[in-house]
Amino acid sequence: MAASDRMLALLSLLQARRDWPGTELARRLGVSERTVRRDVDRLRGMGYRVEAAKGPAGGYRLDAGGALPPLLFDDEQAVALGVALAQSAIAGPDLRDAAARARATLRQVLPGHLRERLDALTAAVDQAVPETATRVDPAVLHNAAAAVDGRRTLRIAYGGRDEPRRIEPHRLVLRDGRWYLVAWDLGPAGWRLLRVDRVRILGGAGRPFRPRRIPGGDALRFVESRMRGGGYDGRWPCIGSVELLLPASEVEPFAGDGTVERLDDDRCRVTLGAWSWPALAARFATFDAPFVSPRPRALMEACEILAARLASAAAR
Repeated sequence: MAASDRMLALLSLLQARRDWPGTELARRLGVSERTVRRDVDRLRGMGYRVEAAKGPAGGYRLDAGGALPPLLFDDEQAVALGVALAQSAIAGPDLRDAAARARATLRQVLPGHLRERLDALTAAVDQAVPETATRVDPAVLHNAAAAVDGRRTLRIAYGGRDEPRRIEPHRLVLRDGRWYLVAWDLGPAGWRLLRVDRVRILGGAGRPFRPRRIPGGDALRFVESRMRGGGYDGRWPCIGSVELLLPASEVEPFAGDGTVERLDDDRCRVTLGAWSWPALAARFATFDAPFVSPRPRALMEACEILAARLASAAAR
């Protein structure tokens, strides 16, 4: 094996496993342990931090260093990384721009056959950029993530206000192009869902805290419940059904998270949820077809309320 090829093979092995005995590296590479030691010294000269343990059972470990050295990816890793970077629009405009630069850097050094694979995969995948995507300060996002990982309190200002708040940050959630921070507010005590683009961090991380159980069991369910205005089980607070005078096949593509039950060729029963009963009645009206038998009674009363409001608006 040529020296350059052997160096790449050694680096690939060191990246694949935490600890390697020197004898095992020598056996894998088909060289002597002395040659392995020389190659390790060359890697150190290139900026890789390779730690060595002495003794009969001594070996090598690739640790993180103070600067970013050249990285080695196999073909599948390189293509997967490039596709992931291309799909970064959901993360918001700031991270999207950084990801685009990283992808361009990666693509520039890819061999021709891998560049073709990456371009083909990227071109074949459609990506909808969320309309709600908001710009987030990367420093705020980084500090929030560090506090979540380190289980440290944060002192923040929120929503353009100056009064400080102390929170226990538990999880970051990316939903529809917008970053949210699930946190326990220390005063007044309670769970909060904070938009990261509205957070201003005042100072560094604070005291350590013991994590609490997020309502609903996980952060994603908590975010969904807050978005829907319901309980922590992620369900809509108001759920009802109507008999819609349309074929089930025409309703199903637009039912979203609801259910559609076929009654006959021209009718179906649709069950949907919403944050209020009048809002639920309005959801059924968006199908632009007559409906009957609203259930439960609260939905029927909401239909009467909505009808009165629409009649009043039309009269004016």
